[in-house]
Amino acid sequence: MARLFGTDGVRGRANGDITAELAVELSVGAAHVLGTLGAFGGTRPRAIVARDTRPSGHFLSAAVSAGLASAGIDVLDAEVLPTPGLAYLVQSTGADLGVMISASHNPAPDNGIKFFARGGTKLPDEVENAIEARLGEDWDRPQGTDVGTITRYEGAIEEYVAHLVSTLDRSLEGLTVVADCANGAASISGPEALRRAGATVHIIGDLSDGGLINDGVGSTHLGPLQAAVREHGADIGVAFDGDADRCLAVDADGEIIDGDQIMAILALDLKERGKLHDNTLVVTVMSNLGLKLAMKEHGIVLGQTGVGDRYVLEEMNLGGYSLGGEQSGHVIIAEHATTGDGELTALHLLQRMAETGRTAAELKTVMTRLPQALINVKDVDKAKATIDRGVADAIEAAEKELGETGRVLLRPSGTEPVVRVMVEAPTDEQASEIAERLAVIVQERVGL
Repeated sequence: MARLFGTDGVRGRANGDITAELAVELSVGAAHVLGTLGAFGGTRPRAIVARDTRPSGHFLSAAVSAGLASAGIDVLDAEVLPTPGLAYLVQSTGADLGVMISASHNPAPDNGIKFFARGGTKLPDEVENAIEARLGEDWDRPQGTDVGTITRYEGAIEEYVAHLVSTLDRSLEGLTVVADCANGAASISGPEALRRAGATVHIIGDLSDGGLINDGVGSTHLGPLQAAVREHGADIGVAFDGDADRCLAVDADGEIIDGDQIMAILALDLKERGKLHDNTLVVTVMSNLGLKLAMKEHGIVLGQTGVGDRYVLEEMNLGGYSLGGEQSGHVIIAEHATTGDGELTALHLLQRMAETGRTAAELKTVMTRLPQALINVKDVDKAKATIDRGVADAIEAAEKELGETGRVLLRPSGTEPVVRVMVEAPTDEQASEIAERLAVIVQERVGL
């Protein structure tokens, strides 16, 4: 049986893979496992539950809340709130547990369940495995006044926005930004935080229509943002995904600034402030080779992890590092957040512009991206892809062809039914040719 938890919680088609029954069982299992690990205090434990704007979030958050309350946990329902907002509130209020109902950048029919432990941190694999192992088991159910209560969390968004703005050292007055909220959880807090910080804000993708979440807008669809930046003559555009734990940007000309470039900009900022611990930036294996070369030039070491911002965070915690993230736009600023936070990232990117007087286009020249091709190969056996001898031989041959001028990465997705083939090379043509060649081999060798 395949592991239920993926790279970032449990995710799938809502009311198909992710049912109300599963949501109840997972929340009960989480309550029991975290309780036995001693995460709960002496009083009755508290949990905060939040969701993005998907229609299915209503019944799934209700099911999670019901499961937690049935296990004797008092629930605060924060309703629609970004994932990093939930993480912050779990930390700031001393709650014992947080549950986010979201499928992040996935389309509206999908949904997911992410758990946060006390302190606002994601769960390690072993704790997720323990929760999964408890599904369906018999348990002693509290009764009477021992069951938990469910209460609306008044002021959740306000508390989160106030926190975001408090992390800045200066006003963003004079900067004009377009914010694409992906019709998702950032639709209220994102623009409000930017305005309160002093920026002039134009908004797209803020319909708060969960049926359109990530639909042609947000960090996975930057075309509308590029057009809006040019239309408004903005200094920069920022795009969040459905639950706002990631941020990508475009400069005044509409050119994309990806997560690697954002991390490079922020790493130099922290180094200049003397806040980049051990002069180290933590990234994943998906980060562009150009980032490593640029950071080396500036005396910054690159730590590397598997894909997933929680793995980045684990490495950051082990070394006490200040900054880390993913090319996709998950950026963790450890001084202010326990997880990737798109809105926080946008604010600090704009602050760097305000402090230096440099444009976004000028700032992103800190690194030169090597041409990169990424192909998602569908309808394949993800488990076999990493052990098949024919696939391994093809990758080895491609790596010899590239030498030190590029690299190859094959990775089964932890959140989608695909295998990702990524190639970096000196030219776009070579990267695309090798990636396409490898994708065909993967499909032929392990296709379903």
